[in-house]
Amino acid sequence: MDGGPAAVQLSVSTWRQPLPRPASEQRSGMLAQVAEWVLGAGSRRLRVGIDGLTAAGKTSFGHELAQQISARGRPVLRASLDDFKKPWRDRYLYDRESGEGYYRNAFDYEAVARLLLQPAGADGSGQCVLCSIDPLTQVEHRDVVTVAAANAVLIVDGVFAFRPEINDFWDFRIWIDVDEDTSVWRGTHRDQDWAGAQAEAVHRDRYLVAERLYLAEVDPLRPVDVVIDNTRFDQPRLLRDRGAG
Repeated sequence: MDGGPAAVQLSVSTWRQPLPRPASEQRSGMLAQVAEWVLGAGSRRLRVGIDGLTAAGKTSFGHELAQQISARGRPVLRASLDDFKKPWRDRYLYDRESGEGYYRNAFDYEAVARLLLQPAGADGSGQCVLCSIDPLTQVEHRDVVTVAAANAVLIVDGVFAFRPEINDFWDFRIWIDVDEDTSVWRGTHRDQDWAGAQAEAVHRDRYLVAERLYLAEVDPLRPVDVVIDNTRFDQPRLLRDRGAG
């Protein structure tokens, strides 16, 4: 590649996790392989979904994959399903705080499809909204449009990414795998700032319950292209890959 890395465009959301630390040689090699598989899916616009339990490492993996794809000359758009939740002001209209309520009601899949995934498709308009509602400020950003080039790769991370409402939009699916205890432990430590002493209860009684429902009802690992054991950040393991198809 002669032109250098392509652009990576981020959303305007204030819900930002720190960029991942430099990857080990093993992790860099695995990321490079996944990037090649993604790009092998086509030269037109691609939509990559990254799913997994809460705190599995989906966002970090999405940032790392974006850099790998950018380095190969393809422009990248980054988005998170957390930026497509229903407005918090309407929470009195439905249950969003129990495990089942969070699973059934928290996300606005119509907005995900209409504002993000449909425009980002090979035959879409390219006029993508990367953030519908900022989860921290609750400011709406539906008028902030990012134009996806004809060869852009959209990388979206988030729980429940392979639900039936949006599953058919993905051109490539990745599952970041950790066990339930690791998910709860990581999430509890990550969310101490806003959840305080309730952090573990939020993760065990809301998020974990929701994710068990998702696994039981949808079987989201069935259609994925790549499954990565992310228990150890420096030693990720490919559990399933496209080549083994």
